Amino acid sequence: MTQNPLLTNSTRPHQAPMFDQIDSEHYMPAIKAAIKEARANVEVLKSNNDTPDFENVIVALETCSERLGVITSIFYNQLSAAGTDALETLAEEIGPITAEFSSDIALDPELFARVKTVFDKKDDLNLNVEQMTLLDDTYKSFVRSGALLGEDKKSRLREISQETSTLGPSFMNNAKKSAEAFELIIDDENDIAGLPKNAVASAKQTASENNHEGKWMITLDYPSFGPFMTYADNRELREKVWRAFTNRAYQDDFDNTGNILKIVALRDEKAKLLGYKNHADYVLERRMAKSPKTVMSFLEKLRQTYKPAAEQELKDLQAFAAESGLKEELKPWDVGYYSEKLKKKLFDYSSEDFRPYLQLDKVLDGVFLHFSKLFDLDFRVSNDYALWHEDVKVYEVYEKSSDKFVGVLYADFHPRTGKKDGAWKTSYRDQGLFQGAMEQPIVAIVCNFTKPTGDSPALLSFGEVTTLFHEMGHAIHALLSDVTYSSHAGTSVLWDFVELPSQVQENWAYKKETLDLFAVHHETGEKIPADLIEKLNKAKNFMVGMAGLRQVSLGLLDMAWHTADPAGIKDVAKFEDDAVKSAVLFKRLGGPSSTSFSHIFAGGYAAGYYSYKWAEVLDADTFELFEEKGLYDLATAKKYKDEVLSRGGSEPPEVLYKRFRGRDADPESLLRREGLLKTKAA
Repeated sequence: MTQNPLLTNSTRPHQAPMFDQIDSEHYMPAIKAAIKEARANVEVLKSNNDTPDFENVIVALETCSERLGVITSIFYNQLSAAGTDALETLAEEIGPITAEFSSDIALDPELFARVKTVFDKKDDLNLNVEQMTLLDDTYKSFVRSGALLGEDKKSRLREISQETSTLGPSFMNNAKKSAEAFELIIDDENDIAGLPKNAVASAKQTASENNHEGKWMITLDYPSFGPFMTYADNRELREKVWRAFTNRAYQDDFDNTGNILKIVALRDEKAKLLGYKNHADYVLERRMAKSPKTVMSFLEKLRQTYKPAAEQELKDLQAFAAESGLKEELKPWDVGYYSEKLKKKLFDYSSEDFRPYLQLDKVLDGVFLHFSKLFDLDFRVSNDYALWHEDVKVYEVYEKSSDKFVGVLYADFHPRTGKKDGAWKTSYRDQGLFQGAMEQPIVAIVCNFTKPTGDSPALLSFGEVTTLFHEMGHAIHALLSDVTYSSHAGTSVLWDFVELPSQVQENWAYKKETLDLFAVHHETGEKIPADLIEKLNKAKNFMVGMAGLRQVSLGLLDMAWHTADPAGIKDVAKFEDDAVKSAVLFKRLGGPSSTSFSHIFAGGYAAGYYSYKWAEVLDADTFELFEEKGLYDLATAKKYKDEVLSRGGSEPPEVLYKRFRGRDADPESLLRREGLLKTKAA
C-alpha cells in the first residue's frame, strides 16, 4: 500500500505540503492516525510523575497535536481554495471526529487539574511575558470550554460541539454552490453596452470556457459581477444580476436559513451553559472591546456620523440619475452604475482608467518591493513546491540584508469552480515551536481577481490592488512573527486587532511614491500619470458615507444575531430587516445578507464583524504616524515591526499598540481620514 503523504515527512522544502500527492482519500486515515498520536501524547503528559510545571504541562499540551493541526489546516484550506464534492462530503465526516477530540481534551478533568495546578502557582514560576500569556490563555481556554461545569453540562457541550462542527462548512458550501448555480448568458451585443473592453473580453472568455461560443457570460464571481453592476447600461439585466447576488443561498436548493437558525441557537445555548448572557457576551470577553455594550456604543457613534452623510449622498445620486435620464426612483442595482458616472463627472476619471496601469504581475512585483522598502524583505519565486492548482505561485521570503529565511508564501489569484468567493490569508504552518524546533511559517493569500483574457494579461481594478495590499498585510503579519509558541504567532491575536496590519497597508496604495513602484501601462510602459493619482485621492472619500453605513449595518446585524434570544426568531429575513433598519437607505428588495454572510456563520467573525471598523481606527492612527515621519521611514517601520507585527498574540494588543504609538489610538483618526471630521489641530 502506498504511504499516505499526509503522514510522511514532506520531500518539499521546509516541509511544505505535497499537494501533488494528496488525494481526498488520504485525509480521513491521516486525521484518525494524527488523533491517535495526539491522544498518546496527552496520556504521556497525564502519566508524568514529575510535579506539574510550565514545560511538562503547558508546553507539552501546546505541542501534543502538531501533526493533527497541520493535516486539518491542509484539509480546510483546500476545501476553501479547491473544494470538490468529495472534500465537501469529507467535511461532514471530519468535523465531528475532530470536535470529539477537542472536547475530550477540553473536558478532561485530570488534564485540567494539571493545568490548574500550574496556573495557581504562576506568580512563583518566574515566567517571561510570553510564557505567562500562554499559561493564561491555556487556563482560560479550558474554563471557556466547560472545564468547571458538571457532567451533565459537559455532556451537552460535547453534543453542541458535534452539531456545530458540520454547520459552518455546510453554510459555506451552500453559499458557494448557490452562487455557482447562477449564470447569465447574453447573445445580444446591445445587452453588454457600457461594459469596458476588459470586462467584455472576460465575459466572452467565460462563455467560451462554458461551451457558449460567441456569447457573453456573467457570473456572481466578483470580477464578473462587479464590472457588470458598475457599467452595464441594461438596467433590467443589472436588476436580474443584483437579485441573484442578494438571493444567494435563500429560498433555493442551497437555502441557508435553516443552518443560520441552528447555528445561532447552538451558540446561544453554549454561551448560557458556560454562564454568559449570550454568544456575543462570551466572545467579547476575549476581545479588545470586552463587551457588547462597548461594541454597540462604537457602532452607534459611527452610525450617527455615516447615516446623514449617506442620506445626502443618496439624495445627490438620485438627482444626478434623474438628470441622466432615470425617470424612476433609484434602486440598489442603480447605485454602482450612477455612482461611477457621477464620480466621472465630479473628478474626471473612471475606475477603469487605472486598469491598463495595473498588470497583476507588475503590481505583485511592486507590492513585494514595497514590503522590501518597509521591512527589508526579499521575495524569490520558486518552482520547488507542489501546487494545488496551476494558477498558484510560490515565493520564498528572506530578510534581504542578512539572507535569513523568513517563510514561504503561496499566492492564488483567480476565481474557479470549487473556490469560495472573496479574498483571504491563511496558514499551513505558523511560526514557532514545531516538532521540537523553531520553524518558519508557510502562508498563503487566496483571492478572486480578474483573469487574463486571450493575449491580454490580468489587469486589476484599483479595488483589487487594495485587496492585494490588504491580504499581503495579513501575510506579512504571519511572516514576520517572532514568537516561541505557534499559538501566539502572526495573526493569532485578539480578533478586533487582526485587521490592523492588513487594513493599514491599503493606505500606501493611494500614494504616488508607492504607485510609482509598479503602475505602468501594460502596452506602452508609460508610468501612471500624476494627475490620475491626484484624481484618485480627491475621489478617495466619494460615497464614504454609504460605504461606512454598509459596514455598520453588517456589524449591527452580526451583533443582533448573537445577542437576541434565538427562540423568538422564526423568519431570517424579517429578523435581519429589524436588526439593520436604523442603518439602511433602501428597504430590502432581494434576499437577506445573512444567508451568504460567511464571515459570521462559516468564519471567525461571529460577534466580531465590528472589528473591521474598530481596526480602521487603529490603522488610520498608525498611518498618520507614517505620513508624519515618511511613508518608508525605516525607524517607524522597524518600531511597527518590532512592537506589533513580530509579537503576534504574545501580549495584549492594547499593550503592543501603546508601546508602538506611545499612546492609545486616537478614536477620531478614522473620521478625519474619511473627511467627516475636520483635520486635527496643529
